[in-house]
Amino acid sequence: MHILIVDDEPLARDELGYLITKNYPASSIDEAESVTEALEKMLNQRPDLVFLDIHLTDESGFELANKFKRMKNPPQIIFATAYDEYALQAFEANAIDYILKPFEEQRIRQAIEKVTTNPKQNENEPNVTTNLAVQMEERIFIVAVADILYLSVDNGETHIVTQKRQYDTNETLSRIETKLDSQKFLRTHRSFIVNIQAIREIQPWFNHTYQITVTNGVKIPVSRSYVKRLKEHLGLK
Repeated sequence: MHILIVDDEPLARDELGYLITKNYPASSIDEAESVTEALEKMLNQRPDLVFLDIHLTDESGFELANKFKRMKNPPQIIFATAYDEYALQAFEANAIDYILKPFEEQRIRQAIEKVTTNPKQNENEPNVTTNLAVQMEERIFIVAVADILYLSVDNGETHIVTQKRQYDTNETLSRIETKLDSQKFLRTHRSFIVNIQAIREIQPWFNHTYQITVTNGVKIPVSRSYVKRLKEHLGLK
């Protein structure tokens, strides 16, 4: 795996490079201290992974990340910064992780493990995320999309339900839906989205509607306008 470290602080680049090499000696590592240098090395070397600082001398790390995303076969990105207030924005940019300075060896190892267990999407696949950043109770929780059973909305609040807990957010259900893989998550009602893998049972309900039971036993309605799509998705007649 080829890794590019983009940071305008030489000491930060040295420390991060040392920790990566210590834990992943087979990796090749290069560095860039500016956006211009980073883009040049991106085009010439095609790194698999970029550790990217947010505050760079000549441009924001988020602007650079957006330029990477427009390239063919873009790298995976881990934001590495001294500021904790940009985590939500980072995950909205589809970063695979967000680590803080001063760097901790365990966090570096965890971040790279995420890359090795979450291969890059094919360029023809939709731009979906593997994690959701959920702001709740003045904290930001990182929720693995694969762990979500279903999502619902009630009184203007969106509930993201996993097997272990529920996360509540003011982000709209429709906005979250744009971040999910439409092949894995299905809208069944204007107030519900279900993880296909979490469906345990489907039963006819009333007036040509259906009811889904997910793995935690919760029953979710399928309104008439979504029945056809559900059947097509599951290969049912």
